[in-house]
Amino acid sequence: MDLRSLNIFIEVAELGSFTRAGEKLGYSQPTISFQIKQLEKEMGVPLFDRIGHTVSLTDAGRDALSYAQEICHMSQEMVLGSAGRREASGVLRLGMADSLCAPLIAGDFGRFRSDYPKVSLHISTGDTGMLLKYLDHNEVDMICTMDDHVYDTNYIIANEEEIPAHFVASVRNPLSGRRIKSVDELLDQPFLLTEKGMSYRRLMDEKLARNSREIQPVLETGRADLICALVEEDAGLAFLPDYVTEESVRKGKLKRLEVPDFQVLVWKQVLYRREKWVSMQMRAMIDHLAGIRLLGR
Repeated sequence: MDLRSLNIFIEVAELGSFTRAGEKLGYSQPTISFQIKQLEKEMGVPLFDRIGHTVSLTDAGRDALSYAQEICHMSQEMVLGSAGRREASGVLRLGMADSLCAPLIAGDFGRFRSDYPKVSLHISTGDTGMLLKYLDHNEVDMICTMDDHVYDTNYIIANEEEIPAHFVASVRNPLSGRRIKSVDELLDQPFLLTEKGMSYRRLMDEKLARNSREIQPVLETGRADLICALVEEDAGLAFLPDYVTEESVRKGKLKRLEVPDFQVLVWKQVLYRREKWVSMQMRAMIDHLAGIRLLGR
């Protein structure tokens, strides 16, 4: 049993394919198959179920994977420590909700680059469904979502933060000075919203639908910052997570409308696959994001 075999085992487990693992590592498919068979022979148990053109971990394989990841991680730590280079390096593939790029990346990119100068970021954006698909196909190493809470034993939650969302109006709008008794008082107003089906917009729509209510917006855009700016100019109302409106509320440009019985919570979550080997660059990003709170920064 050697490190090369363990690395091949880890890649096959993460990619779910001998062929894709070979393409990534630069080995032929027969070489990958031979190494896995040798490892299974040494361990005395099958590590993968081979059904058709797909492979999946057996129970013994799942147990072995955690040990293999730990061994390879310790080996990496030993090599880096011996060379005096205990520094994260390489490419990190990060999937993110578009609305999180500005507060989590743009605002703190300089600090991240200063702390981890040898890490390169490849960022893919999408809705939660798309990000989970990227994660499941190992097209990204980890994701950061802004949506309903994800509960799934296939994923490790590395970091999370609960974020309230509210209807907001310009301080010039008469509604900002009124006590709202029902969401029905807002529905005849023009609304500026993010795209239908996207995270907090979807949660708002679902809550309204349960009471047979619906909003037809005058503007739909993925640009939460644009929506916020237009609401400040009293172009209409919006429904946004509090981290988006925090600065405008603090400056007295927007007012959050407290609507009885209409509380919506969204979650910022950092997730990765349970069987994923946590590389040093992944650990660097997890630590970096853990130090950033969207509210009360």
